[in-house]
Amino acid sequence: MKIVVIGATSGIAEHCCRQWATEDAADFVLMARNTAKMEKIAADLKVRGARSISFATPEFFDPAAIKAFADATVAAGEVDLVLIAHGWMSSQQSCQEDLAVCRESLEVNAVSPVLFAEAFAAHFARANRGTIAIIGSVAGDRGRKANYTYAASKGLLGRYAEGMQHRFAGSGVKIVLIKPGPTDTPMAAAHKARGRKLAPVAQVARETVNGIRRGRPMVYTPQIWWPIMLIVRHVPRFVFNRLSI
Repeated sequence: MKIVVIGATSGIAEHCCRQWATEDAADFVLMARNTAKMEKIAADLKVRGARSISFATPEFFDPAAIKAFADATVAAGEVDLVLIAHGWMSSQQSCQEDLAVCRESLEVNAVSPVLFAEAFAAHFARANRGTIAIIGSVAGDRGRKANYTYAASKGLLGRYAEGMQHRFAGSGVKIVLIKPGPTDTPMAAAHKARGRKLAPVAQVARETVNGIRRGRPMVYTPQIWWPIMLIVRHVPRFVFNRLSI
């Protein structure tokens, strides 16, 4: 089983890889900006049973470079799964005050993941097999004043995944959208500092891996977020606008 992980130093991605290394003896292609951390993760995966691990030069925004990476990775051996896990919890205040930060948030959290997914989808379409898993967020289910730029980027991923699922309906290609709630990773450090309850990353990763294996179109994790967000999405606007959330 050959797995490509974009954003391999993400806490959720790292724990997913641990499970795949242990249970599937997988071959990994890892991409991340933090090379030192990625090398430590790779060493851990080897101990856990990974068959082989290679690193990719990080280029997250250039369409030509992303396409070349996908082409070369597939040419080196058939890919079974692509996990797109990179992202950035931008500050809403910073996005409002600095348009460059606002643009970066949208590019990192939405545009870049879409480019990677599209690049590999072209190969999977020809092979009529393969899975693309994209880590979104429950934040994308409804815009809130506290994080609407980040939410908008995750909402874009939701619509994109929905369209891709329609495109590949009835085929051997699976598109899985993961929607974690707040999770105990470095990305959510600010939430943790304020005393907010966070889901254990190992649990989120386990449910993510299980959802991918089953080819589920959408995975809320922890599962309690499915009914919570169902309610949040259907709160009438005149009520929602009075809430301080």
